[in-house]
Amino acid sequence: MQNNIVYENNGITVINDDTLQVNIPENSVDLIVTSPPYNLDIKYVTYSDNLTYENYLEFTKKWLAKVLLFAKTDGRMRLNIPLDVSKPSKQSIYSDLLQIAKQVGWQYHGTITWLKQNVPKRSAWGSFQSASSPFTMAPTEMIGTFYKETWAKQRKGTSSITKKEFTDYVIGLWDFKPETIIDHVAPFPEELPNRCIKLFSYVDDVILDPFMGSGTTMVSAFKNKRNAIGVDISKVYCDQTIKRLKMSGINGKANFERYFK
Repeated sequence: MQNNIVYENNGITVINDDTLQVNIPENSVDLIVTSPPYNLDIKYVTYSDNLTYENYLEFTKKWLAKVLLFAKTDGRMRLNIPLDVSKPSKQSIYSDLLQIAKQVGWQYHGTITWLKQNVPKRSAWGSFQSASSPFTMAPTEMIGTFYKETWAKQRKGTSSITKKEFTDYVIGLWDFKPETIIDHVAPFPEELPNRCIKLFSYVDDVILDPFMGSGTTMVSAFKNKRNAIGVDISKVYCDQTIKRLKMSGINGKANFERYFK
């Protein structure tokens, strides 16, 4: 099966395909940084984000098992997901996905809490003295840390992280604003993959985002001198990613062919 590679340049590859069907060599990826669909009926260009919760969990199981094959033995994954969701009913989505990840073979290493600094108004404040069904809100998302077989990296390498960044990032509470500028229905800020890539990978490592969206992980990987593979089922989002990469100054001859013989 051939991948539909729509862009390949300077170590960055963009693939327009379904993650469940994409063909990436096993044991080739150092770090996965992704934020999958949340099943909140978000209007993506191609993907249907309104599955039953049971079907959504089955989809999750399939893609988590798939990307596990791509990871090296010391490969890591940073999974960004809400703590809970309220559509179609209240669900502990992070807890459920964490358990599924472990079921398919991922080893759990910890969780970072992302304080998003935005609190949506979901309660009728005028009824606070006789509230019959108060709705609690957590302006956070979770960033789960997983690895395939061994946590310690098996090769010597160099990161692009500073001492201050390291001491800040290893504290498991990250405080930065969500993305509000990128033209995408559910973007995450570049600060998120930037921290993950700097802290959990080396220069020249291979980064994978199986739900690439507007390409934020790809841009961050390029800026931090990593190779990267981005997969998205939408051609619109692939084109958007390519545009962002070009605006970031990417150039030079492609050097990623070895992964797609």
